[in-house]
Amino acid sequence: MGVVRHLRQVDADAAGVDIAFRADVHAGLSQAQKAVPARWFYDATGSALFEDITALPEYYPTRSETDLLKRHAAAIAAAIGPGRAVVELGSGSSTKTPLLLGAMQPAAYVPVDISGDFLRDSALALAARFPELAIYPVEADFTQRVALPREICLLPKLGFFPGSTIGNMVARTAIDLLRNWRETLGDGSLLLIGIDRIKDAGILELAYDDPAGVTAAFNLNLLTRINRELGGDIPVENFEHKAVWDDVHARIEMHLVAACDMDFIVDGRAYHMAKGETIHSENSHKYGPRDANLLLRAGGWTPLATWDDADPKFALILAQATEFRSAP
Repeated sequence: MGVVRHLRQVDADAAGVDIAFRADVHAGLSQAQKAVPARWFYDATGSALFEDITALPEYYPTRSETDLLKRHAAAIAAAIGPGRAVVELGSGSSTKTPLLLGAMQPAAYVPVDISGDFLRDSALALAARFPELAIYPVEADFTQRVALPREICLLPKLGFFPGSTIGNMVARTAIDLLRNWRETLGDGSLLLIGIDRIKDAGILELAYDDPAGVTAAFNLNLLTRINRELGGDIPVENFEHKAVWDDVHARIEMHLVAACDMDFIVDGRAYHMAKGETIHSENSHKYGPRDANLLLRAGGWTPLATWDDADPKFALILAQATEFRSAP
């Protein structure tokens, strides 16, 4: 059946610039601690660089999660059951998504991603591998409300949120997202989510600051995107990538560090950065077992089963949409 159609739910201005991107960049660069949300990493170049990151020897999450899917595919498929529409938050990866789709008997597949080019390419690649599967790509920011294709409205659904992307969000934002998707997917829906565990700071920092510099290129590409899409003149060469473990918040923080004093223009607005000042570009929170279960319950999901690494480095958790209650 293949790729049926491509739904676009991204608001753009007359010049084709994403309105939310412009707003987030200006708001973030105007703060005392400058910051740009991590979702804006993923233009076509950023998405391709992240695929390269997942193959790095230092970057364990993709290998760990892929290994879990391979070893427990039958058990995961049995727990999910056949006939569900798989709604993936973030466009399908070349390794993990086929493992899940191949193990279960899905009724349809709906990849939701903010990068239209990467979404189209990954959907076409999956359509070639699963020619009988109806695929409905949706170009949208999955951290916001998303309207699902009408063709799957009556189907039972499985949300698939791999890669520990939930860790990019602070707790209140993560809970809001989980609640949004609990409402979007509906009663009786399931969620299969990847959760990265807390571990040695050295392992974590190396995973986000690899010696080959791929993660640095991924981080710096955010500035290149701002220049390209918002008419900026940010001197990208004057920034350095930094990744550090914050034990208080149990997260890796990624920053773009100004190597010198500088002034630049973005979308007609002037900004200044002093040497050593940073743009906070990503958080990657890590969760212990109780923390992860509490996060899911707060978002309206009851954990049903967990598949862990032996270490444990990583976990896949299957949860079910539950009714919100105001009393015990």
